[in-house]
Amino acid sequence: MRNEIKEYDAVAKAAEKFVKSVAEGNSEHARTLFTDDAVLFGILNGTVERGSIAQFYRNVDTVGAGADFKARIDVLAVEETVAVVRVLEEGWGGSINFTDFLLMLKLDGEWKCVAKAYNQNSDTIADLS
Repeated sequence: MRNEIKEYDAVAKAAEKFVKSVAEGNSEHARTLFTDDAVLFGILNGTVERGSIAQFYRNVDTVGAGADFKARIDVLAVEETVAVVRVLEEGWGGSINFTDFLLMLKLDGEWKCVAKAYNQNSDTIADLS
């Protein structure tokens, strides 16, 4: 069953913690969004990243967003206790564009992210040769 619009708004507000952390280069906000056992999957500059969300925290805290960083949050689906969010990022670290997918669950009345999968836009992959 599709949820009411207010629940979509609640999901978007939760996802703002992700964007705020990236924009500020500070994982503190994201740490309140992700569960302790959240996982990460993606390919960064041709290298597969998988495992604990701690890798995302390290990336955010060491790279920072960049002066021209922009983001957009799209709530794709909310079905009672599960939600899917797409976050478009431009200019992360000054040069990388990402599309992130956040899988969220409503746990104890609060939207929490349990998994993050991402795509690095191919035109922003560093030439490592």
